[in-house]
Amino acid sequence: MRLPNALAILLSVNVAADFDDGRAAYNRGDYETALFEWQLSAEQGNADAQFHLGVMYRHGEGVIQDYKEAVKWYIKAAEQGNATAQYNLGFMYKNGKALLPQDDKEAVKWYTKAAEGGDALAQVNLGVMYAKGRGVLKNNVYAHMWFNIASSDGSEDARENRDLVTKRMTPDQLAEAQSLARECVKKDYKNC
Repeated sequence: MRLPNALAILLSVNVAADFDDGRAAYNRGDYETALFEWQLSAEQGNADAQFHLGVMYRHGEGVIQDYKEAVKWYIKAAEQGNATAQYNLGFMYKNGKALLPQDDKEAVKWYTKAAEGGDALAQVNLGVMYAKGRGVLKNNVYAHMWFNIASSDGSEDARENRDLVTKRMTPDQLAEAQSLARECVKKDYKNC
């Protein structure tokens, strides 16, 4: 059932208002209000509110710490393309955190989605996964590509890792990695 345009606009404005009200409350340490506002937005499909609910449950901010609930909200946000939620899921799978099993392939899956969403931390971590062959075949070309992309955003970790990987590469591999990085940026990080 489609909503009339005016009603759909009104609901979207309310979702945004609820999220912004929640952010303001969270920033002043009023977790009860933040939880209330974000719960409303999250249930209406706001991915940012879903992500922030995940954070609150993961850290026990205004709620009893509940990893299962945190993961539920992270997944909802991640499935809508929230790169930070995708990164967090990748991190939790990589390290076996918050009730999730340690699973490098799942970590790579979520890091890739977040990296394609422009998340520099995910790009660095994806580079590490390629450099170490965790969850993927070891590949210094792809490791360098992701480190190079993340370093263009000013990440010192990415620069240091890129320089370490460079020492293990041939000139041809280095040229390939740089070309792939340029193409990846042109494609807005999609299908790299």
